This record gives sequence, C-alpha cells and structure tokens, in this order.
Amino acid sequence: MYTKLNGREIRARRGDTWLRLLEKLPEGERNALGISIAGKTHSLTDKAEEYAYATTLTLKDEEGRRIYERSVQFLLLTAVQRIYPWARIRIQHSLGRGVYMEAENLELAGENIAAIRGEMDKLVEQDLPIRRYEVSTRDAANYFLRTNQTDRLRILGYRKVEHFTLYEIDGLQDYFYGVMVPSTGYTPVYDVVPYARGMVLLMPSEEDPARASRFRDYPKLTQVYAETAQWHGILHCRNVADLNDMIRDHRLREFIRVNEALHEKKIQWIADQAIDSGARVLLISGPSSSGKTTFAHRLSIALRVHGLRPVKLSLDDYYRNRDELPLEEDGTVDLERLDTLDTRLLCEHLPKLLRGEEVEVPTFDFKTGRRTEQGHIMRVEEGQPIIIEGIHGLNEALTASVPRNLKFKIYISALTMLNLDDHNRIRATDARLLRRSVRDNLFRGSPPEETMGMWASVRRGEVNYIYPFEEDADVMFNSALSYELPIMKKYAYPHLLAIQPESPYYTMARRLVKFLNYIQTADVEDEVPVNSILREFIGGCCFYREED
Repeated sequence: MYTKLNGREIRARRGDTWLRLLEKLPEGERNALGISIAGKTHSLTDKAEEYAYATTLTLKDEEGRRIYERSVQFLLLTAVQRIYPWARIRIQHSLGRGVYMEAENLELAGENIAAIRGEMDKLVEQDLPIRRYEVSTRDAANYFLRTNQTDRLRILGYRKVEHFTLYEIDGLQDYFYGVMVPSTGYTPVYDVVPYARGMVLLMPSEEDPARASRFRDYPKLTQVYAETAQWHGILHCRNVADLNDMIRDHRLREFIRVNEALHEKKIQWIADQAIDSGARVLLISGPSSSGKTTFAHRLSIALRVHGLRPVKLSLDDYYRNRDELPLEEDGTVDLERLDTLDTRLLCEHLPKLLRGEEVEVPTFDFKTGRRTEQGHIMRVEEGQPIIIEGIHGLNEALTASVPRNLKFKIYISALTMLNLDDHNRIRATDARLLRRSVRDNLFRGSPPEETMGMWASVRRGEVNYIYPFEEDADVMFNSALSYELPIMKKYAYPHLLAIQPESPYYTMARRLVKFLNYIQTADVEDEVPVNSILREFIGGCCFYREED
C-alpha cells in the first residue's frame, strides 16, 4: 500500500506503524513526536493509513509540544511512584516554559528533587515503552478505586463512554486526554527545580530544544496562583468533578454569587492600593480575552466610591497612520508592535494632562486606517486619575515621560486553575480561546474558525509584548471565574463540534471539545451579574448598554 508522509509518497506494508515509516524519511524529519492526519493527532505507534496525507508533529508545532509536555509529566509521575510510592502529585498550572506541581506527603526540595530527577534520567536511559490500553469504563473505575485515584473516579461518572484509554510505564497506569510518545527515551530534555511549595518541571527551550528552558522566578504571578488556590479551597471546588457536583445538586447559583463577591473584593482592594500609591496614571495590561475592558470600568467605579473621578485615555486614538507603519518580512503589518503607536505624542501629552493643561488628542478612524483631521480636546483636573488600558501598558517605553512613582500598573489575566483531575490541567490559554471564540461569534460575526485563525498571531503578540513585563506590575488580578466553563459550554460546544476534519483548525477545536466533554452544561446565566467579567463574552454587560 501507499501513503503520504510530509508530502512524500511512501510504500508500506499493511500493519506498519508510523514509527516504522519514519525510517524512510530524510534524517532531519525523523524527530517526530506524533502524526497529524486531517487535523486529528495520532500516536507514532498507530498503524499507518493507506492514502493518508500525514505530517509529523515536532516541538515546532503546538500539538507536538503538548505531546512532549504530557509525556514528560508521565515520566516524572512514574519516577515519583518508583521512589516515593506514598506521595500524591498534583499538576497545577503553567509557569513560564514549565509546569508547576505540588505533592502530598512529600517535601519537594533538595535531595528529594535530585532523586526524582535522577530517577527520570534512569527511565529515559532504559527507554521503556509507553503502552496504550483500551479498557472498559468499568475496568477503569475499578483500577482508579484500587489505586485510590478518587479524582479520576469521580470525573469518570460524568463521562458517558464505553471505553477509556490508559497509558502505562513500568506498571504505572494513568489517564491523559491526549497522545503520548512511544517510549521514555523520547523525552530526554527537561529539568526539575524546587519552587514555592512545590517544583517546576521545565520543558525544552524554544531557542534551543536540545536543552531545558532556564528557570525564571515569577514571585507576583505565583502569589496570584496561590491566592486562587486558596479561593478554590474556600469554595470547595478544586476540580471539574467538584463543579459538576454543584450543578447536579443545584448549588451553582450560590457558587456564582461567592465567585463574584471575591472578584468585587479584589477589585476594591486594587483601587485602595492605587489610591494609597499616590499614582495619577493607572495602566492596565493583559493577554487577549482577560476582560480588561470590563475590569477598567469596574475599577473606575471602585475609585469613584472614594470620591475620585477617573478619566479614560484610549490608546486606539494614538495609532499611527496605517501606511506609515513598518512592514514585517512577509509584507504584513504587526499591529501589536509598540511602534504602531505614536508614543512620542503620548509622552508629550501625559505630562501636560497631569499639569492640568489642555491637549488635542487625535481621533483614529479604523475604517480609513488614518487619523481624522480634527481630534478632540481633553483636560484633566487636579487629582483625577487617568486610566490607560492596552497590551503595552506595563512597558515603560509607552509612558516614559511620567515618573514611575506616578504610575500604578495592573496585570490582568484569566489564570484558570480548575483542572480536570490531579494530572490533567485545563490550560489558561485554552480557556481564553474559548472566551474569545464565544464573544467573536456572538458580537463580531466571526465564527470560531476565524478566531482560531488569528490565535497564533495573538499568542505571538502576548509572548513578545505582554509576558516580558508582567512581573513589573504593582498588582495582578485573576479574571478567571471558577463557574464560567459550564455556561460557556452552552455557547461554544455546538459550534466546535461543527468544525470538520478538513478544517485547518480541527485539531484546535478538538482540544477544546475534549475538556468540555467532562463539564456539565448549566443554564443559570440569569444569575451572572450584569457587571461580571463573564458578561463581556456572553453579553448583557451593563457597561455596553445604550443610556436611556
């Protein structure tokens, strides 16, 4: 039989695996971690398909990086099981180019970390197979019961399927919602470092995949994650099974109220901190679909409670004319670069505004891509704070003419920590993509595939222009709401299921569908307050209504 792999027609015998066919590719194309066919991800140990148009997945691909991360996490879990069988590891969230995790009944420091790292090295050297098993749901439940994996056992009850896929290394079986590499020898690049109350498993460097990423300290971000974990403890909602139980037992409405009260408390605290700082310019930045606009409105109200009258200065008006912008190598314009803004003019205006002088703020016409001939006059009274929201808000170059002590920087992101179970996390980037897909479809006439088509560019902008400055923030706000996924599922799920395998975004859609499959839908959005961050994405937000 014949098949195509990376555009090359390859002759194969029936029963050959993709792993076997890799041997027929040039040496530079054999570093595959998985196979993609019509948007679906396959293991290298799967049998090759006749007349398939297959491509290899590597660390250069998002799906390839996920395969690697999943597999090296299983490597670590196996190492821990070998030397500390009583310990229970919980994978919590990403941290830079690594994954943060904690343990029960085991101190993750010093000699213990070194022992785990050494055992992982042994597993890689032994190149043990990572076997995949299809088992009945009943057998999976019995295995989770015997091994005291209560988190898996509970969520299993909400996934109505006949069979489950388990992976096994050296007798340890585990469930992961995604493909693995064929053996432990495929994951030689990693590092494990102690951090906070746990450890960080570092992935290969983007610049040099032959070495592990360098560890970077994120004290402020870690503090926000710790605060969120504490909230989850207060709310008794640490995983999706807890959330599903609330839906089943009709307790979600009260849960929504407490979630929103915690958000309101935090926003008021941020307003207090901003006032105490004596700052006049409040800068808000964060990645896409974090809820920056709604947050800015709520912060403004919190400041007005103290008798202040904040004004908003829109960075949109400071865009340079489109035909003046620098072109990328491919001839396109990166609209997220700092130099797309007239920072010179902004830096000229801000000191004048703080002195109480009038300035003529330009007005940018997005239809023509140019400024209008006439701008609008703006003047700020003494003591009035200026709120500026935008992706470059934390970059000092944006507001270089304002002394640092007069600026208060706020970083906002939807840092989802509600995981499926101890070993399968829901990525914050996936949750934000879900938010944006729903909003774009409801209010911008853009189907999910169109949003997904822009997502790679959006993510590059975040990596280049937002994340490098996040630790420069004075405070951070986690805009994730623990109750949002059951509500978002109602809007997103049918559209995601409708995306066909021939779509270039089928893989991305399936990633979202996979974790949504475990979440129950909840029709309780009438309980969501009109000023909620979530309203920015599902509609009904009071800040966007026409005044009567």
